[in-house]
Amino acid sequence: MNALHPQARAAVDAYAAEPRVYAPGFDIAGSRGAAREYAAAQEREAVDEVFDVLADGVRCRIHRPAGADGVVVHLHGGGFVFHDVEVHDAAARSLANRTGMAVVSVDYRCAPEHRFPAARDDVDTVLRWLDREGGGVRLDGPTYVHGDSAGGNLALVAALRNPGRFAAVALLYPFLDPTARFDSYRTAAVAFDAEEAAWYWDQYVDPAHRDDPDVAPLLSDRLGTLPPTLVVTAEHDPLRDEGEELVRLLAEAGVPVVGTRYLGQVHGFWREVDVFDAAEPLTRQVASFLRLHRP
Repeated sequence: MNALHPQARAAVDAYAAEPRVYAPGFDIAGSRGAAREYAAAQEREAVDEVFDVLADGVRCRIHRPAGADGVVVHLHGGGFVFHDVEVHDAAARSLANRTGMAVVSVDYRCAPEHRFPAARDDVDTVLRWLDREGGGVRLDGPTYVHGDSAGGNLALVAALRNPGRFAAVALLYPFLDPTARFDSYRTAAVAFDAEEAAWYWDQYVDPAHRDDPDVAPLLSDRLGTLPPTLVVTAEHDPLRDEGEELVRLLAEAGVPVVGTRYLGQVHGFWREVDVFDAAEPLTRQVASFLRLHRP
């Protein structure tokens, strides 16, 4: 295994000073607020139009560049517990500008206040709203789905639940396996580790439902229905192996799939364009992949 990229090492050192989510009395609300404050201070690219809508009760933020000729449904990461359209605003703007498509950032309900299947159902609600109302707000053209971490789980589940709905899928270090059975939880975990991953699953879903393919999509018998799929992993990420297992399963099922591992990188690097040199190239990779698979 390669050494951590210096930028990743600095991020890990900073993360080590923060309280662990599984520590007794961890302040979920305070952490959410701090993430919003941090995001509010980030530089944000101009996009031709940015506005919020209620999609049958689910808040979404639409980022539409001039001449948009497609729609990317973006599902944010955060362990099913953290983040929202505010935290992901800068990243969604960049994605919209790089793809040349409207990005619909979905503010799905988070755990532990809203456990499975709330987030899954919110995504389905937004897709039904897009089918019915998308033309009225100029959300036209082919539709794609994109997600990072827990959002990658939700994006994959959305594609599996709605076969034929998306022209392509892009998943960034997706969070797929509630059992943490892969070696990378022991060999590649840096800062974010198996204990933290288990805490997220505990907030999100009851143990009785963890073999449901809508929770653990690696167990789905419909993987072969997916459109072209990009799966990105980070070398020093406990989720690395489950993402790469998805690549293997999709290839064996005959799905056009590309798997890319970013060397030296850690979980969560995509959104931090001011911190990681690899963040912008990854956004451009996603954009190129989606545009490559226009119908």
